[in-house]
Amino acid sequence: MDVFLQRWAEAAYTSLGFFWMALWAFILGYLISSLIQVLVTRRRMRKSMGESNLKSISLGTFFGFISSSCSFSALATTRALFNKGAAFSASMAFLLASTNLVIELGFVIAIFLGWQFVVGEYVGGLLLILFAWLFIKVTKPTQLIKDARAKGQADEEEEQSHQLSELLQLHTWHKVAMKFVMEWQMVWKDVLIGFTVAGVISAFVPSAFFQWLFLGAGSGTQLDFLSVLQQTVVGPIAAFFTFIGSMGNIPLAAVLFGEGVAFAGVIAFIFSDLVVLPVLRINARYYGWKMSLYIALMLFVCLIATSLVLHYGLLGLDLLPTLDNWSSPKEQQHFQFNYSFVLNIIFLLISAALIKLFIDHKHQDHGGGHEHHHHDHGSRSLKDTILLTLSGVSVIWLIGGMAIYLLG
Repeated sequence: MDVFLQRWAEAAYTSLGFFWMALWAFILGYLISSLIQVLVTRRRMRKSMGESNLKSISLGTFFGFISSSCSFSALATTRALFNKGAAFSASMAFLLASTNLVIELGFVIAIFLGWQFVVGEYVGGLLLILFAWLFIKVTKPTQLIKDARAKGQADEEEEQSHQLSELLQLHTWHKVAMKFVMEWQMVWKDVLIGFTVAGVISAFVPSAFFQWLFLGAGSGTQLDFLSVLQQTVVGPIAAFFTFIGSMGNIPLAAVLFGEGVAFAGVIAFIFSDLVVLPVLRINARYYGWKMSLYIALMLFVCLIATSLVLHYGLLGLDLLPTLDNWSSPKEQQHFQFNYSFVLNIIFLLISAALIKLFIDHKHQDHGGGHEHHHHDHGSRSLKDTILLTLSGVSVIWLIGGMAIYLLG
C-alpha cells in the first residue's frame, strides 16, 4: 500500500509539473489564436476556398494555421466552410492545418519534446495536407461529397469584419477576451485529463508494457523498417481509444518517447487527434457514416505515410532525435524560480485581465438585454458526460496525490 501511495503522489506531482512547464505556452498560444480569430472571419475564408486547386488548398492551409487548435472546434468550422461552398479538399486542408499547424501546439511540443518534433509537426502537417489532397484525387469520392453536402447546411452566425487598427479599441479586446475564454472552455477537460493520464502512466506503467506494445521500444538500437512501421500503426490505434485532444496528447507523447518509442510512432500518435472515436462519431453526424469512415481511412493512411517520411528523412539527415540528447520532462525540476516561472506569472496576469474583460462584457450585454449564445451544441452529449466525469476524477486524483506528496 505504501508503494501505491508513493506512486500516486509521484503521478500527481508529475502531472502538475508537466502543466506548470507548459502553462505560459498554452496562454500565449490561445491569446494569439483569439486575436487572429477576431480579425479573420469564416466569411473571408469561405470565399477563397471554393475550388479544388492549389490556390484553395493553400488558402485552406493558411486559414487553418491561424485558426483554433481545438479538434472539436475545428470540426465545426470545417463543416461550416464545406456546407457553405468550400471544396472538400480545401476543407480537409483547413481541418488538418487547424489541428496540426497551429502556433500554440508548436510551443507545447518544443517544451516537452524538442525542436525535431516541432519541425516534424509543422513539416508533417504540410505533408499530411499534400497526401490527403492526393488521396482525394486518386479515390475521387464524388458521390460521397455530393451526399455529404446534401445532408444539411451549417448554421453560421454573421461575423463582423475587423481591421488591425481596431486593436486599440476596447470593444475589439472584449471580443478577443470572449474568444480566449471560449478556447479554454473547449479544451480544459482534454488538458486536465491528458496531463493527469500522463502522470499516471509515467508513475504506474512499467517499461515492459511499452516494449510489448511497440516492437523494439527501449532497445537502444536502430530499428528495422518493420518495427518502425508497426510502431507507426500502433500509435494511431492507441490514440483511437482515447478522448484526449491534441494539446492533452503532448505530455503522453513525451512519456512514449521517454520509453523508447521511435520518432515515427510518437509523431503518428500526435497526429492522431482526428482519428479518435469521438471525432469519428461527430463526422458521422455531420456528413453521414460513409463519409466519416472515408475521412478516417484517409487520415489514417496519410498520417502513417507522413510519419514514415519524416522519420526516414530525419534519419537520412542524421537529425533523428534520440534519448541520449533529450531531457525528459519528468526528470526536470518543475517548480523552481526560472524563466518559465516568470513567464507563467506574466501570462497568468494577462489571463486575469482577459477574464475580467470577458466578465465585464457579459455584464454589459445582460444589462442591455442582449443574449448571446456561443458554441451552443444543444443537450450534453455522451462524450461531454464522460469527459466531465473523468475531469472530476482527475481533480480528486490530483488533490489526493498532492496531499500525500506534501504530507509524506
